Amino acid sequence: MQIETVIERIKAYHKGSVQGKEIDPATTRDQVLYGDVKQECTGIVTTCWATAEVIAKAAECHANLIIAHEALFWNHGDHTDWLAESENKTYLRKKELLDRYGIVVWRNHDYIHSGIPMKDGSYTDGIFYGVADTLGWCDHIVEDPACPLAYEIEPMKAKDLTQLILDKFHLNGARLIGDPETVVKRIQIPFHVLGDDRELIERCDKEDIDCLLAMEMVDFTVAEYIRDASMLGQGKVIISVGHFNLEEPGMKYMLKYMDQAIGERIPCWFAQSGDTYHYITKK
Repeated sequence: MQIETVIERIKAYHKGSVQGKEIDPATTRDQVLYGDVKQECTGIVTTCWATAEVIAKAAECHANLIIAHEALFWNHGDHTDWLAESENKTYLRKKELLDRYGIVVWRNHDYIHSGIPMKDGSYTDGIFYGVADTLGWCDHIVEDPACPLAYEIEPMKAKDLTQLILDKFHLNGARLIGDPETVVKRIQIPFHVLGDDRELIERCDKEDIDCLLAMEMVDFTVAEYIRDASMLGQGKVIISVGHFNLEEPGMKYMLKYMDQAIGERIPCWFAQSGDTYHYITKK
């Protein structure tokens, strides 16, 4: 089967619409970012980000299609004219690596977030359902099952929840704001926490959210609020996991439905793009 057919079948497997509006193939972020889609697909590697190491892993597996959740060349739309014009050394080396192995990179962002089918005929966000599945929280989803961002779990200490995430996601560490001994049960994954966060602070207060699992995190607004709330005995914490680190389980989860989506068996692997962070602590 040609790679372009594989891609079209995977796109068709997803819901393909957001808030009732069909994803526009011309404007979606989910474009072929690199390579010749007319070749036969020898294997597929899913990942959050197609790093140089992921490309090498795909070559080891004799896979010529990488399905990544994020951009290949470090910007939305994967514009490369500015990189080519400046002869950016990292761009040229990464391009050379892709050319050497004849690898195609396709971005699956809008489609997987639009929804994967469930047994009851509904759709749910494929990235965050993968997070729930990895943590064993599929039966603990509250609020909107179409976008599972809120959970009620058995009460556990924040430090133990952090360790669970590190173990399940294969991460080096995470940052925690608040008291590690805080017992939490109401969990929320916010979207990007970048500084204009009045609504999120209100939700944490009114809905008694104990713990935020954060993708991006800045050191003011919500972070300040959570620190004060913790110091005032209100039992709130943030576990700052990292954007790619938190979304990567959804790309691993793709392997569970890949055969069904494609309609035939093509060898598939998941390659973790690697923990974004190394943690160096004071000795």
